[in-house]
Amino acid sequence: MFNWDAANIAHSAQHNVLPHEAEEAYNSSPVYLDYQIEDGEQRHREIGETLTSRILVVVSTMRGDLVRIITAYPHHRALRLSYLAFKESEQYGKQSHS
Repeated sequence: MFNWDAANIAHSAQHNVLPHEAEEAYNSSPVYLDYQIEDGEQRHREIGETLTSRILVVVSTMRGDLVRIITAYPHHRALRLSYLAFKESEQYGKQSHS
């Protein structure tokens, strides 16, 4: 499902993020932030959580049927607060509809 090589592993490692952490955040029903076109491909930026509740921004693109994570990095404080508020409101919405 994921496309890793030395380049994107090293880029995420510069931010102290391991490949499995980036994958966990990507698979955690992340919140979509935005996208940009770079090097002729659409790169999406999302924020999600690892299994240990680490909140990461993940930049990814599709390469065929595989997800290529370009990089992943810890959030900025303001973004973390917005993400947590969104997740809380999302949970509240689910509870009130039960």
